[in-house]
Amino acid sequence: MSLSFGADSNDPLELKRDAFRAVRADVERGNWQTVLPNESLLQDYVLWPDLRALYLKANIATADRTEVNSFLDQYGTLKPARELRYRLALQLVKEGQLSRFLEIYQQFYQGLEIASLDCLALQAEIEADQIQRVVNRAIDLWNVGKSQAEECDVVFDQLRDQNLLTLNHYESRFALAIEAKQFSLARYLARTLELNFVQIAEEWQRAQNKPTTLIAEYLDYADTDLTHQLFAYAIERLAYDDPLVANKHWRKLTGHFSFSDSAADKNRRHIALWAARMRLPEATDLLIQLPDTARDVETGRWIIRSHLLHRRWPDVIDEIRALPSDEKQKGEWLYWEAVALEQLNDNEEAATIFERLAAEREFYGFLAADRLNAPYALTDEPLPRNDSVFTQLTNIPGVIRARELYYVGLEAKGRSEWDAEMRALSADEKIQAALLADSWGWHSKAIATVAKAGAYDDLRMRYPLPWREDFEGQSNVAGISSSWAYGVARSESLFMRDIRSSAGAIGLMQLMPATGQETAKEVQLPWSGIATLTNSESNIQLGTHYLGKMFRRFGNNRILATAAYNAGPARIEKWLPSSGSLDARIWIENIPYNETRAYVRRVLFDETIFHWRLTGQIKRLSPTLQTISAAQLAARNGQSD
Repeated sequence: MSLSFGADSNDPLELKRDAFRAVRADVERGNWQTVLPNESLLQDYVLWPDLRALYLKANIATADRTEVNSFLDQYGTLKPARELRYRLALQLVKEGQLSRFLEIYQQFYQGLEIASLDCLALQAEIEADQIQRVVNRAIDLWNVGKSQAEECDVVFDQLRDQNLLTLNHYESRFALAIEAKQFSLARYLARTLELNFVQIAEEWQRAQNKPTTLIAEYLDYADTDLTHQLFAYAIERLAYDDPLVANKHWRKLTGHFSFSDSAADKNRRHIALWAARMRLPEATDLLIQLPDTARDVETGRWIIRSHLLHRRWPDVIDEIRALPSDEKQKGEWLYWEAVALEQLNDNEEAATIFERLAAEREFYGFLAADRLNAPYALTDEPLPRNDSVFTQLTNIPGVIRARELYYVGLEAKGRSEWDAEMRALSADEKIQAALLADSWGWHSKAIATVAKAGAYDDLRMRYPLPWREDFEGQSNVAGISSSWAYGVARSESLFMRDIRSSAGAIGLMQLMPATGQETAKEVQLPWSGIATLTNSESNIQLGTHYLGKMFRRFGNNRILATAAYNAGPARIEKWLPSSGSLDARIWIENIPYNETRAYVRRVLFDETIFHWRLTGQIKRLSPTLQTISAAQLAARNGQSD
């Protein structure tokens, strides 16, 4: 099923959209010939500037500069013109026209702190023999703890040639690089300094990459501030892999070196937290034994989680009540306080907390309602349309552009322009804008915009059912529920087909390219790289199949499969109990990564809403939370997946 907006093929606006879609790829490659048959049609289209800017960017080296400048004068405030201006600026540098670049830079980019452009501007001033005007700004760009933009190399070379980069400047940047843990940069900088700086950089690299080796030689080191920092960092690195070994070495080091109280607190806290995240039996004692100066909200959370693992209900209550007032009023701690009270037969107080929590539409609110066999707080109140405001919004040029960019498949550009327009709107106007986006089928912007307006009760808008035929059909093939697949897609992408995560995952169900390619082979789907993942139909097919694969891998346990979809199956196998079984709610609470813990809760909560949206029926959350056990790893039964 292809993306359709339900427009009449004879609609003049839809004809323009079709013409734009047909020629955009060719224009982006610098070919204008394909535009000519429909040029008169497209000239009247709101995205005509985008098309012309694409062509001029593609041919910037040979384009008539008078035409480029005329375009920038006419459309300079639009994003495609700003992108063209940036390309022109870089082309001027390539052509050696630094003085012309400097004019553009000073008008449009100065003060934006774009290091590459800042350094190109400094190059222009150096070329104009204005070195003294350059020095202070160049030193500021030099004095950072990371590798600077390569455009800065010419500027820094000039400073060296003029003897304006002193050893003090190198030492200052060396210290910043060490502080930023950029040890390769520190080692590079140390070459200009005395030999001991090289040795210091190498020691830091050893603390990072081979902490155990460094710690084994602690007797060879003097009791200095540098030594304290070095060994504290080595312990920090070691604790990520083996907190108990790190703790053993830490006790040894503190008996030999005079660490500051703050360093001691930081390392003890770090070791205790990682012991808790790894669910080590010693974790509770390590956390409880922390001095008050090493405790904070995060250590308090993990003390509670550790007590939950061992079902120490009185301790759970005590630690929850010891949390700061704003923290202990959060749903998760209210819920666990009520569970603990119930376990201690204080049913009346437990019921009072459950009743309060059950009034909330959230993960723990649903669990509390299950405890009371009470209805879920599924308040669904469609937002009213204000025809006057709604119509005004439809006539805002930036909103029109955002809509058209979305309709022609340039969703990312559309999101950028939409967000820019939303910043100036009131909460009530944002609600009408969300209704407008929803009417177009632009679900990601409807969901995000209504949330920014603080309106959360229009569940049809907030939990839409796009590509329903694909989700239901492919989920059925994969052996999973479509409500679960919808929950994953909403949590992963808010239904954005083209979205890419910082880790490289792509599309509606956020698949990594390698996973997508492997899964495509398994389902015999032709693989076209990124295009396969940004296509809604193929992404849903691959995502549901992979989710089903995780479901089978972990013994048909949705909780483990959901966690595996986010964090990877190898990590989930490490998080399984070594023996016996564990209440699924407690297992979720003890997921080491904050992101994955929140993700699992969110998907399970969203699945409940989507089941109601799809069927009109409530599926209780608690009965679906299967017990977590070591047997889940054996449940693969020799499966190759």
